[in-house]
Amino acid sequence: MPAPSLHDRLQQLDWARIEQALDQDGCARLEGLLTPAQCQALSRLYQSPELFRSKVIMARHGFGRGQYQYFGYPLPEPVAQLRQLLYPRLVDQANRWNRLMNIDVQYPMQHAAFIQRCHDAGQMRPTPLLLQYGPGDYNCLHQDLYGEHVFPLQVAFLLSQPGSDFSGGELVLTEQRPRMQSRPQVIGLKQGDGLVFAVHHRPVAGARGHYRVTLRHGVSRVHSGQRHTLGVIFHDAL
Repeated sequence: MPAPSLHDRLQQLDWARIEQALDQDGCARLEGLLTPAQCQALSRLYQSPELFRSKVIMARHGFGRGQYQYFGYPLPEPVAQLRQLLYPRLVDQANRWNRLMNIDVQYPMQHAAFIQRCHDAGQMRPTPLLLQYGPGDYNCLHQDLYGEHVFPLQVAFLLSQPGSDFSGGELVLTEQRPRMQSRPQVIGLKQGDGLVFAVHHRPVAGARGHYRVTLRHGVSRVHSGQRHTLGVIFHDAL
Protein backbone atom coordinates (compact mmCIF):
# COMPACT_ATOMS: atom_id res chain seq x y z
CA MET A 1 0.00 0.00 0.00
CA PRO A 2 1.48 3.41 -0.95
CA ALA A 3 2.25 5.90 1.81
CA PRO A 4 -0.43 8.57 2.39
CA SER A 5 0.04 11.70 0.31
CA LEU A 6 0.85 15.03 1.89
CA HIS A 7 -2.75 16.07 1.29
CA ASP A 8 -3.98 12.96 3.13
CA ARG A 9 -1.59 13.47 6.03
CA LEU A 10 -2.80 17.06 6.40
CA GLN A 11 -6.40 15.86 6.50
CA GLN A 12 -5.54 13.36 9.24
CA LEU A 13 -4.21 16.04 11.60
CA ASP A 14 -6.41 17.21 14.47
CA TRP A 15 -7.06 20.75 13.28
CA ALA A 16 -9.33 21.59 16.21
CA ARG A 17 -6.41 20.82 18.54
CA ILE A 18 -4.05 22.84 16.35
CA GLU A 19 -6.36 25.86 16.44
CA GLN A 20 -6.68 25.57 20.22
CA ALA A 21 -2.89 25.39 20.65
CA LEU A 22 -2.38 28.43 18.42
CA ASP A 23 -4.86 30.43 20.49
CA GLN A 24 -3.27 29.29 23.75
CA ASP A 25 0.44 29.40 22.94
CA GLY A 26 0.87 31.06 19.54
CA CYS A 27 2.25 27.81 18.11
CA ALA A 28 1.16 24.25 17.32
CA ARG A 29 2.93 21.08 16.18
CA LEU A 30 2.15 19.31 12.91
CA GLU A 31 3.50 15.94 13.94
CA GLY A 32 5.10 13.68 11.34
CA LEU A 33 3.83 15.65 8.37
CA LEU A 34 6.96 14.95 6.30
CA THR A 35 8.41 11.46 5.90
CA PRO A 36 12.12 10.77 6.59
CA ALA A 37 12.68 10.34 2.84
CA GLN A 38 11.07 13.71 2.13
CA CYS A 39 13.19 15.34 4.85
CA GLN A 40 16.38 13.90 3.41
CA ALA A 41 15.47 14.96 -0.12
CA LEU A 42 14.71 18.51 1.01
CA SER A 43 17.97 18.70 2.97
CA ARG A 44 19.94 17.69 -0.12
CA LEU A 45 18.49 20.67 -2.02
CA TYR A 46 20.83 22.90 -0.01
CA GLN A 47 23.68 21.74 -2.27
CA SER A 48 21.88 22.90 -5.44
CA PRO A 49 22.62 26.65 -5.70
CA GLU A 50 20.61 27.03 -8.90
CA LEU A 51 17.42 26.58 -6.84
CA PHE A 52 18.06 29.63 -4.67
CA ARG A 53 17.90 33.40 -5.20
CA SER A 54 20.23 34.37 -2.34
CA LYS A 55 22.40 33.00 0.47
CA VAL A 56 22.81 34.60 3.89
CA ILE A 57 25.76 33.99 6.24
CA MET A 58 24.23 34.96 9.57
CA ALA A 59 27.39 36.15 11.31
CA ARG A 60 27.94 38.85 8.67
CA HIS A 61 24.66 40.53 9.64
CA GLY A 62 24.58 39.90 13.39
CA PHE A 63 21.81 37.32 12.98
CA GLY A 64 23.69 34.59 14.85
CA ARG A 65 25.80 31.82 13.31
CA GLY A 66 24.89 29.46 10.50
CA GLN A 67 23.53 30.10 7.05
CA TYR A 68 20.37 29.93 5.00
CA GLN A 69 19.23 30.23 1.40
CA TYR A 70 16.00 31.64 -0.03
CA PHE A 71 14.46 29.62 -2.83
CA GLY A 72 13.86 31.32 -6.15
CA TYR A 73 10.82 30.95 -8.37
CA PRO A 74 9.73 28.47 -9.53
CA LEU A 75 9.78 26.83 -6.12
CA PRO A 76 10.69 23.12 -5.97
CA GLU A 77 7.50 21.08 -6.11
CA PRO A 78 7.52 19.87 -2.47
CA VAL A 79 7.99 23.44 -1.20
CA ALA A 80 5.33 24.88 -3.50
CA GLN A 81 2.93 22.12 -2.50
CA LEU A 82 3.43 22.80 1.21
CA ARG A 83 2.75 26.49 0.68
CA GLN A 84 -0.38 25.82 -1.38
CA LEU A 85 -1.83 23.14 0.92
CA LEU A 86 -1.04 24.72 4.28
CA TYR A 87 -2.32 28.23 3.53
CA PRO A 88 -6.04 27.25 3.19
CA ARG A 89 -5.77 25.37 6.49
CA LEU A 90 -4.51 28.49 8.28
CA VAL A 91 -6.34 31.34 6.58
CA ASP A 92 -9.47 31.21 8.77
CA GLN A 93 -7.30 31.42 11.88
CA ALA A 94 -5.37 34.35 10.40
CA ASN A 95 -8.55 36.25 9.56
CA ARG A 96 -10.06 35.57 12.99
CA TRP A 97 -6.90 36.80 14.73
CA ASN A 98 -6.95 40.03 12.73
CA ARG A 99 -10.58 40.66 13.64
CA LEU A 100 -9.81 40.11 17.35
CA MET A 101 -6.86 42.53 17.14
CA ASN A 102 -8.90 45.13 15.19
CA ILE A 103 -6.58 44.85 12.20
CA ASP A 104 -8.49 45.82 9.08
CA VAL A 105 -6.91 43.17 6.83
CA GLN A 106 -8.55 39.95 5.65
CA TYR A 107 -6.80 37.31 3.57
CA PRO A 108 -8.21 35.58 0.48
CA MET A 109 -9.01 31.90 0.77
CA GLN A 110 -6.46 30.80 -1.85
CA HIS A 111 -2.72 31.39 -1.59
CA ALA A 112 -2.37 32.41 -5.25
CA ALA A 113 -4.68 35.38 -4.65
CA PHE A 114 -2.68 36.47 -1.61
CA ILE A 115 0.61 36.20 -3.52
CA GLN A 116 -0.90 38.38 -6.25
CA ARG A 117 -1.68 40.95 -3.55
CA CYS A 118 1.97 40.83 -2.48
CA HIS A 119 3.23 41.14 -6.05
CA ASP A 120 0.93 44.08 -6.77
CA ALA A 121 2.63 45.87 -3.84
CA GLY A 122 6.12 45.09 -5.14
CA GLN A 123 6.71 42.09 -2.84
CA MET A 124 7.84 39.72 -5.59
CA ARG A 125 10.70 37.72 -4.08
CA PRO A 126 9.86 34.26 -2.66
CA THR A 127 10.54 33.72 1.03
CA PRO A 128 10.58 29.92 1.65
CA LEU A 129 14.08 29.03 2.81
CA LEU A 130 16.42 26.25 3.87
CA LEU A 131 18.55 26.79 6.96
CA GLN A 132 21.77 24.94 7.79
CA TYR A 133 23.42 24.90 11.22
CA GLY A 134 26.65 23.24 12.37
CA PRO A 135 28.39 22.99 15.76
CA GLY A 136 28.23 26.31 17.62
CA ASP A 137 25.63 27.80 15.28
CA TYR A 138 22.45 29.51 16.47
CA ASN A 139 19.80 31.96 15.26
CA CYS A 140 19.01 35.14 17.18
CA LEU A 141 15.42 35.98 18.06
CA HIS A 142 13.73 37.68 15.11
CA GLN A 143 10.57 38.11 13.03
CA ASP A 144 10.20 37.33 9.33
CA LEU A 145 8.68 40.58 8.09
CA TYR A 146 9.45 41.47 4.47
CA GLY A 147 7.06 44.23 3.50
CA GLU A 148 3.62 45.71 4.08
CA HIS A 149 1.75 42.46 3.41
CA VAL A 150 2.39 39.84 6.09
CA PHE A 151 0.54 36.57 6.59
CA PRO A 152 0.47 36.17 10.40
CA LEU A 153 1.41 32.47 10.54
CA GLN A 154 4.39 30.52 9.22
CA VAL A 155 5.64 26.92 9.48
CA ALA A 156 9.10 25.53 10.23
CA PHE A 157 9.90 21.88 9.46
CA LEU A 158 12.75 20.04 11.15
CA LEU A 159 14.46 17.98 8.44
CA SER A 160 17.22 16.42 10.57
CA GLN A 161 16.99 13.75 13.27
CA PRO A 162 17.66 15.06 16.81
CA GLY A 163 20.15 12.97 18.74
CA SER A 164 21.40 11.33 15.55
CA ASP A 165 22.12 14.07 13.03
CA PHE A 166 22.64 16.81 15.62
CA SER A 167 22.33 17.76 19.29
CA GLY A 168 21.14 21.04 20.79
CA GLY A 169 19.50 23.43 18.36
CA GLU A 170 16.02 23.69 19.86
CA LEU A 171 13.48 26.09 18.42
CA VAL A 172 12.85 28.98 20.82
CA LEU A 173 9.81 31.27 20.90
CA THR A 174 9.40 34.32 23.10
CA GLU A 175 6.22 36.23 23.78
CA GLN A 176 6.15 39.80 25.08
CA ARG A 177 2.92 40.85 26.75
CA PRO A 178 2.28 44.50 27.66
CA ARG A 179 3.84 45.48 31.01
CA MET A 180 4.99 41.89 31.62
CA GLN A 181 8.27 40.03 31.27
CA SER A 182 8.84 37.90 28.16
CA ARG A 183 7.61 34.31 28.23
CA PRO A 184 9.94 31.77 26.55
CA GLN A 185 9.00 28.45 24.99
CA VAL A 186 11.57 25.82 23.98
CA ILE A 187 10.11 23.48 21.36
CA GLY A 188 11.52 19.99 20.86
CA LEU A 189 10.60 18.75 17.37
CA LYS A 190 11.17 15.37 15.76
CA GLN A 191 12.31 14.83 12.19
CA GLY A 192 9.40 15.59 9.87
CA ASP A 193 7.47 17.64 12.41
CA GLY A 194 6.30 21.12 11.51
CA LEU A 195 5.64 23.96 13.90
CA VAL A 196 3.03 26.58 13.00
CA PHE A 197 3.68 29.81 14.87
CA ALA A 198 2.83 33.50 14.84
CA VAL A 199 5.07 35.66 12.66
CA HIS A 200 4.64 38.96 14.48
CA HIS A 201 1.82 39.12 17.01
CA ARG A 202 -1.31 37.31 18.13
CA PRO A 203 -4.43 38.10 20.18
CA VAL A 204 -4.78 37.19 23.85
CA ALA A 205 -8.03 37.53 25.79
CA GLY A 206 -7.91 40.02 28.65
CA ALA A 207 -10.34 41.60 31.09
CA ARG A 208 -11.23 44.31 28.55
CA GLY A 209 -11.22 42.23 25.39
CA HIS A 210 -8.33 40.97 23.30
CA TYR A 211 -4.92 42.62 23.18
CA ARG A 212 -1.81 41.99 21.07
CA VAL A 213 1.28 40.14 22.21
CA THR A 214 4.52 40.20 20.20
CA LEU A 215 6.37 37.02 19.31
CA ARG A 216 9.92 36.34 18.15
CA HIS A 217 11.61 33.08 17.28
CA GLY A 218 15.14 31.72 17.04
CA VAL A 219 17.26 28.58 17.44
CA SER A 220 19.46 27.72 20.42
CA ARG A 221 23.11 26.74 19.94
CA VAL A 222 23.78 23.49 18.09
CA HIS A 223 26.23 21.35 20.08
CA SER A 224 27.18 18.80 17.44
CA GLY A 225 26.30 17.57 13.96
CA GLN A 226 24.30 19.36 11.28
CA ARG A 227 20.73 20.63 11.47
CA HIS A 228 18.55 21.50 8.45
CA THR A 229 15.22 23.30 8.64
CA LEU A 230 12.69 24.27 5.98
CA GLY A 231 10.88 27.54 6.58
CA VAL A 232 7.54 28.04 4.83
CA ILE A 233 6.58 31.72 4.85
CA PHE A 234 3.41 32.63 2.99
CA HIS A 235 4.11 36.28 2.04
CA ASP A 236 6.75 37.35 -0.47
CA ALA A 237 9.43 39.99 0.06
CA LEU A 238 10.22 43.40 -1.37
